[in-house]
Amino acid sequence: MNPIIKNILAVITGVLVGSIVNMGIVMISGSIIPPPEGGDITTMEGLKATIHLFQPKHFIFPFLAHALGTLVGAFVAAKIAAARPLSIGLIIGVFFLIGGIINITMLNGPVWFTILDLVAAYLPMAYLGTRWATR
Repeated sequence: MNPIIKNILAVITGVLVGSIVNMGIVMISGSIIPPPEGGDITTMEGLKATIHLFQPKHFIFPFLAHALGTLVGAFVAAKIAAARPLSIGLIIGVFFLIGGIINITMLNGPVWFTILDLVAAYLPMAYLGTRWATR
C-alpha cells in the first residue's frame, strides 16, 4: 500500500478509535459520578446551563475521556503509520486539542479545568501513546 495512503488511513483510524474511547468514557461517567442535582449532561445546552453546579469530582471523567481518547487514538495511529509515527501521533493530539479548545469555548468551564485539560490531556498523551506504540 502507498505509504501516504496508509498514513492518511492511520490518522482517520486514530481519530475514530480515539473518539470512540472518548465517548465511551463520557457515556459511563454519569453512572459512576452522578451529575449534580438538577444537572443535565445529556445535551450541550443543558451542560452549559448547569456547569456552574459541577464540583471538581465531576471533571474527573471528562479529563479521562480527553486524555485516554487521545492516548489510544495516537497509539493506534502510530501503530498503523507507514512512516513518521511520531508526526502521525501528534496529528491525532492536535486534532483532539482543537476539539478540546472548541468544547471549552462553548462550555466556559472553570479556569483550572481549562488549563489542566489543554496542557495535560492532548499533546502529552499523544506523545506518550506514540512512544508506547513505537517501542
